[in-house]
Amino acid sequence: MELPLVVGVDGSEPGMRAVDWAADEAALRGVPLRLVYASLWERYEGAALAEGLGRSSEQVLADNIVEAAAKRAHRREVDLKISTEVLPEEPVPALLREGRNASALVLGTRGRSGIAELLLGSVSLAVAARAHCPVIVLRGGHDRQVTSRMRRRIVLGVGEEPENSAAVRFAFEEARERRVPLEAVRAWRCPAHQTTDHPLLAGEPARLYEQQATETLEAALRDAPAGVELHRRIVEGPARKVLLDASAEADLLVVGAQRRHGHFGLQLGRVAHAVLHHSACPVAVVPQQG
Repeated sequence: MELPLVVGVDGSEPGMRAVDWAADEAALRGVPLRLVYASLWERYEGAALAEGLGRSSEQVLADNIVEAAAKRAHRREVDLKISTEVLPEEPVPALLREGRNASALVLGTRGRSGIAELLLGSVSLAVAARAHCPVIVLRGGHDRQVTSRMRRRIVLGVGEEPENSAAVRFAFEEARERRVPLEAVRAWRCPAHQTTDHPLLAGEPARLYEQQATETLEAALRDAPAGVELHRRIVEGPARKVLLDASAEADLLVVGAQRRHGHFGLQLGRVAHAVLHHSACPVAVVPQQG
């Protein structure tokens, strides 16, 4: 059974642009598209009104939103198989449950002027932190990438444990389906306490960490499928800055998120938080299962 690509819709223009992006992605993958609207309309309008007096205004609005989203997706991809669902519950738990039977979740965020435009919505952040499937987040600043993917490359941020990584496999698949190069990036830094002021020794610690970064990158790409064009980059600097710089030339930035024992769901680290808030392109956060 083909798992659908699920997109959360809320009636906003950023949400509708996420529908556009998801429709393209579902058609590319050859999977169904599922549109989900979640809101606690029963809480605010009353279950008795909903059950005894017909549909509430909020439910009518929700139905209209998913219908408009479905029509928009069909106009974009005529042959796409589309299903819709209106759920009277909080968006985060609803989307997390949907993600258990999805190939990926796609979410848009409402853009605002000034600094607030850079900040990620609470729903998107919560879902990205806890979902069991990849979560692809588009912010308002990604509008033009919906209509034209001119950069034609996927960027993969290679983490500390790249071998058999779900994020690496996801990036391989995206590059293969889109027929674009995959740029795998590994950032490295030499800890300050291991540097030396002696001019003859100053470069040794740095070379060691650079070599370790090269080995980590090669391990990540060891099982690359045939036909995927690979570009390798070893960059000195903070991982957050390195990946944000790389996102300016990418259609999609892929990062992993590791589960931690004793916590519910994913625990997003500083790098994932930074790229979700400030990336110049859509970001896919991929959980490492198991």
